Amino acid sequence: MRILLTNDDGIQGVGLWALANAFKSHAHEVTIAAPLNQQSGMAHALTFMREIEYKRFDNPDCEAWTFDGTPTDCVKIYLEGMSDKKFDAIISGINDGANLATDVLYSGTVGAALEGFLHEIPSLAVSRDKNSVISFDAAASSTVDYLEKILSIKHEPFLHNLNFPKNFRADKAEFMSTRLGQRDYINAFASRTDDAGRAYFRIGGTICDIDSSEGTDIYATKKGFVSVTPLHCDAADYEELVELRKVFRG
Repeated sequence: MRILLTNDDGIQGVGLWALANAFKSHAHEVTIAAPLNQQSGMAHALTFMREIEYKRFDNPDCEAWTFDGTPTDCVKIYLEGMSDKKFDAIISGINDGANLATDVLYSGTVGAALEGFLHEIPSLAVSRDKNSVISFDAAASSTVDYLEKILSIKHEPFLHNLNFPKNFRADKAEFMSTRLGQRDYINAFASRTDDAGRAYFRIGGTICDIDSSEGTDIYATKKGFVSVTPLHCDAADYEELVELRKVFRG
């Protein structure tokens, strides 16, 4: 297979290179298009107001490029502006930190995979809990196995969000299909003033899971499963659409 890898942790991300090594060990062709710097929280953002610098990243084992832009920039520019290669899949990750529940709306990892899906290429967003004892290498190997299995039975583009837990429930990765939970943060915005008198906010806070019930991605990872949430880019509210049609007919 021909695989395009990206991430939002940057070209030096440990999870990115764990994926590269895992796919190469399975005799797959790997290309990398990743941000120059950390790009967490960029969602599906594109850079419009400035030039995007890019350069070849020195690696003898695969073609690798780095871009001074967002994760979505990397995928979109490489696919549309740099190469006519046909890829079998696009993998974004492995992110150093979970992308669960409503956090997917902010995730640069998911945003990059979404760009692959919009190009009608099977795409995975892959993340690992920040405090996980599962190594990036183990998560990467399991991701390769998962993708090979899914591609053997699915023949149309898809977008799957994978999250590895803190610990496996058993001695190996077990996957569970899930829906998105709901997550918020308490005291997310902290106001500070530096020594120069500059006032600023830092975003952080304590996780507050509003919906971690059975069937959610949060529930699955807490139980030691790798959660797999199928995503799509159609954000239309179809129930409301039906109601609006009734209004417009009136």
